[in-house]
Amino acid sequence: MHFGDLILDATCVPADIHYPTDVHLLNHSREVLEDVLDTLHIPDIGVRSKPRDKREIARIRYLDYSKKKKHGKTETRKTIKQQLQFIRRDICFIEVYAKAGRLPLLKKSQYRNLLVANEIYRQQALMYQDHNHSVEDRIVSLEQPHIRPIVRGKAGAHTEFGAKLEISVVDGFVFSERLDFNSFNEGIGLRQSLERYKERFGSYPASVIADKIYRNRANYHICKSLGIRLSGPRLGRPPADECEHRNQKHLERLDSKIRNIVEGRFGTGKRKYGLDRVYAKRPETTATVITLNLLVLNLEHMLRILYSLFSKFNIFGVYFVLSPAA
Repeated sequence: MHFGDLILDATCVPADIHYPTDVHLLNHSREVLEDVLDTLHIPDIGVRSKPRDKREIARIRYLDYSKKKKHGKTETRKTIKQQLQFIRRDICFIEVYAKAGRLPLLKKSQYRNLLVANEIYRQQALMYQDHNHSVEDRIVSLEQPHIRPIVRGKAGAHTEFGAKLEISVVDGFVFSERLDFNSFNEGIGLRQSLERYKERFGSYPASVIADKIYRNRANYHICKSLGIRLSGPRLGRPPADECEHRNQKHLERLDSKIRNIVEGRFGTGKRKYGLDRVYAKRPETTATVITLNLLVLNLEHMLRILYSLFSKFNIFGVYFVLSPAA
């Protein structure tokens, strides 16, 4: 026997990074490589001169571009080419020092930045040659190389940068279904969500309330085989019977109202508890912050239930003046 509703949806949890333009990312990578060069040159101070990395010229070229309010495609492409040339020059000098066995002089953070900056150069050079802005596992932040662009298509934020979070809501309580820094299609993981629901509550849900990305043919067959109703219009043509058609439309409107719960949980988490911007830097700490936010959402919902019980039955014979938000 099935019982309960499983409400599913996904969102992006933005990370605290600088908006990733190609020119800014290349300039930041160049500055990191120059810091690495300075460290590797320390044993040669007073013995031989520092390699001519032309950092002053590179900085002037970047400032000339960044101080302008508008940038044409030709000017942007020219600036990217210049920064790529300066970075390639720095990498060549670093390779000479590496062959001389100087890399142990670097701090752990410098060595990590060196590897990330080298990968950024490879990706940006490939995109420059191919005249596009897409590459596999594109890095958009030197400090947080695990962050990926998440295309959402929402008004005002077509692309967001952070972790993608899929949650389920059951009786007002929030459960994390999937958290990943790479973009994923949440519609293909419905079977796993159903199995987790069964592990938590002992049976499958009576219905699954989700948006249209979950309404694919495979999910319809899964729900039909398990005796679960999937929200939204059924596959194929609308029913010929006018009464059945009206009933289906009415059920769709009811499902849409129920699905507003998950949107409300996202809104509360982002407006009140900091899910609109996560300031943690490492992947593990970011996942911890997100999980704690979901825990606080559940605690708040539990307190609202307790408050309503105390207010209704007045168990201890006193009147509570606490508000539901307390």
